[in-house]
Amino acid sequence: MINILTNRNKAINYINSSSEFALLEFKEIFFNILNKYKHKFKTFIFLCIGTDRATGDSLGPLVGYKLSKLPFDKNIFIYGTLESPVHAKNLKKTIKDIYLKHKNPFLIAIDASLGAKEYVNYINVGEGSIKPGAGAKKNLPPVGDIFITGIVNHTGILELSVLQNTRLSIVMNMADIISSGIWHCVSAI
Repeated sequence: MINILTNRNKAINYINSSSEFALLEFKEIFFNILNKYKHKFKTFIFLCIGTDRATGDSLGPLVGYKLSKLPFDKNIFIYGTLESPVHAKNLKKTIKDIYLKHKNPFLIAIDASLGAKEYVNYINVGEGSIKPGAGAKKNLPPVGDIFITGIVNHTGILELSVLQNTRLSIVMNMADIISSGIWHCVSAI
C-alpha cells in the first residue's frame, strides 16, 4: 500500500508514466538493475503487494495478474495477483513461505505508494527494500532486494480515503508499463 524506503543510500529512479518514453525508460533502468544480480541468484520472485479492494492499492495485484498470464521460465515466480492478493493480513506468512519454498530467492517488491503531488504518476525503481503499510501505521516487515513502486496519489490526511478514491486509469497505465517492461527485461536475460 504505502511505502517508505528502508535503504536511502541507493539511487531511486523516477519515471513519469505519462511520458511517451516511460516504457523505454523503465526497461532500461530495470534491466540495468536486474542485470547486476542475474548471476548471483537462481530464483526471481515478483512480490506484488496490495489489494483490489481499494483502487489506489491495486497496482501490485494488477501487475501480478498481468505477469501471471505470461510464459516465464521455471525460475521466476509471481506472488500477489487479483485472484490471490498479498496484503497486510498475509504478507508475513507469504514472505515466510517464499523463503521456505525457494532457496536464496531474489525478491522484487512491487507496490503502490502515495507521494508529493508533483510526483503522482511516477514509477520508482531502485535497489533496497520497501516497508509496506508504513503510511497507514501498519507494522509490516521491510521486503525486497529491489523495488518498483508507483505513486498513485498524493499524500496528506486521510490516506486510506485517498487510496480508495484514486483514478483507475492512473493505476492501470502504471501496471501496463511495469508488467510490459518486466516481460521485456526478463525475456532478454
